[in-house]
Amino acid sequence: IAVIFFMQRVTNSTEQNYTLIKETAEAAMYDAIDYDSYYSEGYLRINREAFVESFVRRFAQNASLANTYVIDIYDVNEYPPKVSLKVKTKEGTFIGDQEIEFDIVNQIDAIFETSE
Repeated sequence: IAVIFFMQRVTNSTEQNYTLIKETAEAAMYDAIDYDSYYSEGYLRINREAFVESFVRRFAQNASLANTYVIDIYDVNEYPPKVSLKVKTKEGTFIGDQEIEFDIVNQIDAIFETSE
């Protein structure tokens, strides 16, 4: 029963992390829109520094305080707006005197699309 409970907790953590990453990346991309270039040149682009700042702030506000997260933002294209990132955390438990630990890695590639 303990193993089943632990696996359910890992699955729930993975789903919650993925949803949090997806929603946070989308909101951070909206926050990072460079309106000056949109109005002057007519194409949509994002500001890299604004995206990273907004993503980390929003993720920290909503993430579980019980876990330690490692955020790897390894690709941010300003034009066309695209981000690729990975968030890692660990989930573990003890069964008897043995510790079982899983690395939970969620990766997302997001492209900002609008109807023009």
